[in-house]
Order: sequence, then C-alpha cells, then structure tokens
Amino acid sequence: MIDRPAHHPPQAEAVSAELEAATRRLMSALDALESAVERRREADRDEDELASRIQALGADRSRLADELDGSLVKSRRLERANREIAEKLDAAIDTIRSVLEGGEGDEAEEAEAPEAEDE
Repeated sequence: MIDRPAHHPPQAEAVSAELEAATRRLMSALDALESAVERRREADRDEDELASRIQALGADRSRLADELDGSLVKSRRLERANREIAEKLDAAIDTIRSVLEGGEGDEAEEAEAPEAEDE
C-alpha cells in the first residue's frame, strides 16, 4: 500500500500560490484597464467640448466678419457723403465770398456817392 499524506503536497501549494498571484495580477490589470477606459471617456468628453467650442468660435468669426464687411460698406458710404458735403460747403463758401466781395464793392460805391453829391 502507498501512503498518502493527509495534507496537500508541496506541488499543489505552489500551484495555489501561483494561481493566487495570477489572480492578483489579473485584478490589477483589470483595475488599470478600468482607469484607462475612464481616462479615455474624459478625453472624449473634453474633445467633444473642444470641438463644440471651435464650432462656436467659427460661427462667431463668421458673424464678426459679416459685421465687419457691413461696417466697411457703411464707412465708405459715410466717407463719400462727407466728401460730397465738403465739396458743397466749399462751393457755398466760395459763393458767399463772391457775393460779399461784390456787395462790398457796391457798399463802397454807395459810401463814396454821398460825398460826391456834397461837393
């Protein structure tokens, strides 16, 4: 008859210890994987938020470009109107000067005329 020890052989204990170590490594790897997945989800959320912000900035840029174009058109129109008004003012000033110069000559003649009558 073969005698068998009542407790587990040393080989079974080694296998059990290896199995326990492998289980710990597996649990550690699963924890690391879970952390990596969560970081990836956060990165995806951040990326989506960034894409949304970029899209909003693009819309703002387009709106501002349209407003700038409108302002440039309005500015050119105002500059043109300003030039036209300046030309009309210059013409009016010239007309007033010529009238005043012509009127001064008439007044000078009238002032001289009464003196001539006295003589």
